[in-house]
Parts: sequence; C-alpha cells; structure tokens
Amino acid sequence: MSGSETTTTATAATTAHEVYAIKFGQHPGGKHGDYFYGSAAEPMDRPVQLDYFVWLIRSPGHDIVVDAGFTAETAARRRREHWCAPSEALAGLGTDCAAVPYVILSHFHYDHVGDLGAFTDARFVVQGREMAFWTGRHAARREFRRLVERDDIERLAGYGLDGRLLYVDGEHEVVPGVRVHHVGGHTAGMQIVSVATGRGTVVLAADASHLYANVEDDAPFGVLTELPAMYDTFDLMRRLAGSPELIVPGHDPEVLTRFEPVDGLEGRAVRIA
Repeated sequence: MSGSETTTTATAATTAHEVYAIKFGQHPGGKHGDYFYGSAAEPMDRPVQLDYFVWLIRSPGHDIVVDAGFTAETAARRRREHWCAPSEALAGLGTDCAAVPYVILSHFHYDHVGDLGAFTDARFVVQGREMAFWTGRHAARREFRRLVERDDIERLAGYGLDGRLLYVDGEHEVVPGVRVHHVGGHTAGMQIVSVATGRGTVVLAADASHLYANVEDDAPFGVLTELPAMYDTFDLMRRLAGSPELIVPGHDPEVLTRFEPVDGLEGRAVRIA
C-alpha cells in the first residue's frame, strides 16, 4: 500500500459517522396547501402529518446533535403533540447531552431551537446570517415573527454574548466528516449538514426539504424567504448526497419507515447510516 493510500484509508476510518433520526412529537392537523409553494400546493385541503425530529451524529469519542426541537410549553401554545423533551429522546440512544461538544442549529424557527438548556457544555453552530436576520429589522414583521419564540431568540443572543455560538459563513467542517452548508431559501441563514458515513454522504436537510416530496418533486415548501435559493438547495443536496435516498427531510413521517428502526425504539428512532 502506498503512502497516499494509507492516508486515504486512515482519513476514511476517522470520518465514518453513524446518523440517527429521533422523533419527539408530531403535528397531525396540517394541510397539503400549507407545505408546498404555488401550484404544488394543490390539493389544498388534503391532510398531511408533520413529524418533529432531532438528529444524532455518532462517532467514537463524541456525539454531535443537529437541532433541538421545542419544549412542552411551546407545544401546548402552538397545539402540537409533544411526546418528550428532545434531550430526553436523545438520552434514549445513550447521548449524554451535557457532554455534547457541538449542537448544529439548522435555523432559528421555534421547532428547531427550543430545548437547548440540556447541552450545558456545547457550542452552538449557527450561520451568522441567521442571527443577523432574527435580530434585524424584518424579524418583527408578522409572517416572520410567528415562526419563532421570543425566549429562544433571546437565549441564543445570550449564548452569543457568552461566547458559546460558533458563527460560520457558508460551508464549514465542524469535525472531520461533518460539514454545514449555508443554503438560505427557507430562512436567511438556513444550513444543511452533510455527514460522511459507511453508506456514503448523508444530507440532513432539516427544513430545506420538509417532506420527501419537496426535494423529490422539485416542489418548494410554502414558507420561504427566497424561492430561487430553495431550488438551488435541491440541486446542492442532490450533488452532496451519496445517493438520493440519503437526503433526509426534516419532517416527513416516512423517515421512520425508509430506514432501519432502533431496537426498542420502533416508531421513534431510526438509524440512517
């Protein structure tokens, strides 16, 4: 084996991660017209369920978490089903949230940044453009304001003052084999995560594709800040993913049927790779 082959093999060995999706709640009362943009929203009234997930990236020595869901209080106020705190759901897979070094936050909507308190030693990986937007002049406008919780934004701003936010701008490797990519579209600072695994590169889309039908049918979600960026995001995810089935949407109940269930957590957690 040549020196270059040795280096390649060693790098691959250190960057092969496991990836899990963990469900902590759901919203069974949504309508098709809420989740697709323009003509793709037809038929408007067909019921569509959204599942709420957090994602776990596991490699020897540490766990990395993607997104942090929302609290029971927020669920009650917004009439969402909340099975347990996302941090408790992660504990079911053996994650010690107090020891997690990084929590990647895809964006700041209420259902992705609500349960941060359990991650007492983590740095939170955010796109600078996301924080700038939610502390800027447009955040108070009704169609944006309804999508966030004031307490969440104030908590994140406080973490920034404490030096606990890892601000990135564009693409950034958090640890070897785990990268974030700014895509915008859904929010100004929306980011996706690509993960090197034994099955190939997994792309955790979060809200860059709420449902499989968004990316598979080239049909953007109904809530957005920039439509062309959403189409560009679909193209980027297709290029990054090791195969089409490794693009994982943020809210689709089919995630729990397309991947291998975790023993003892059937209907709640699956291993993606």
